[in-house]
Amino acid sequence: MEPLRIGVSARLLYPDPSRAFLPTQSVQYVEQAVASWLMSGEVLAFMIPALSLASPHFPRALKLKHFVDALDGLLLQGGADMSPKSYGETPLNPLWAGDEVRDQYEIELFHEFVTQGKPVFGVCRGHQLINVALGGSLYQDIATQCPDKASHRDEARYENHFHDMRILPNTWLARLYPGVTFKRINTIHHQAVKRLGEGLVVEATSEPDSIVEAIRWEGHSFVAGVQWHPEFMNPDDPGLIDSRPLLRAFLAACEARKKTGRASPVMAIKAA
Repeated sequence: MEPLRIGVSARLLYPDPSRAFLPTQSVQYVEQAVASWLMSGEVLAFMIPALSLASPHFPRALKLKHFVDALDGLLLQGGADMSPKSYGETPLNPLWAGDEVRDQYEIELFHEFVTQGKPVFGVCRGHQLINVALGGSLYQDIATQCPDKASHRDEARYENHFHDMRILPNTWLARLYPGVTFKRINTIHHQAVKRLGEGLVVEATSEPDSIVEAIRWEGHSFVAGVQWHPEFMNPDDPGLIDSRPLLRAFLAACEARKKTGRASPVMAIKAA
C-alpha cells in the first residue's frame, strides 16, 4: 500500500532587511524535527504553502481545498504566537501581537480538513490553533495573567525545560498510556488555552498548576492537540512521555479515513 500523505502547515517568515538570507522575501518552512517525527511513522510529509502571501505569481484558481483533497491528514506545527485578534482580544503587549496572517491560513486549513473528515493533530501553537479555530481563547502570557502558575518557558534551556503532566482519567490519553497518571514533558510556551473551544475536552494538565496540556475534539472526526513538542523528545528516555503512541494513533486515524472514506472521532482510535 502507498504511504500515507500527511500535510504540515508552514511556519512563516516575512521580509526582514536585518536577516542574512532572503532579506526581501517571505519564507515558508517546516522544522526538520517535525518532518522527521512524522516520517518515523513511514509516511510522506508535505508542507502546505500559504496562498495569502504577496507574490507576482499568485495562483488564480488553486485553493487550500485542493491540497486537502490530495492529503490524508494534517499536522499543525509550532511557531510564532497566535494573534489575540484571532480570538477577539487586543494584544496586552506589542510583543504578543502574534501572526494573524498565519492564523487565518491555518484556521482555513483546519476547517477544510475537518469538513472532509480527515484527521488533524496539533503541536504547541497547533494545539492552541485548534482551540481558537473552535471558538476558544488563550492566555496571552501565562506569567502576566496567571502569576500563580509555574514557568512554562525558559529561553536558555528551550526544549530541555521540563515539568510534570497529569493524564486525566477516562480520557483518550489514558487509553493510550494505560496505568500512567504522571509523566514529564518539555515546555516551550508562554501562551496557553484559556476558554475551551466548542466540543473540546481537556485530556491532560500540567502538574501542579493545571495549565491545559492536551485536548481532543468530541466531534465527528479525529482532532487532537498537545501543548508539548513530541518531536523534540527522545522516545528512549524513560523519564519522558513516549511520543510514539500519539503518532501511531494519529496515523491510524489517517489510515482508517483513507481506507473507508469515513471520519472517525478521537475516542474510536487506538494506537496500532
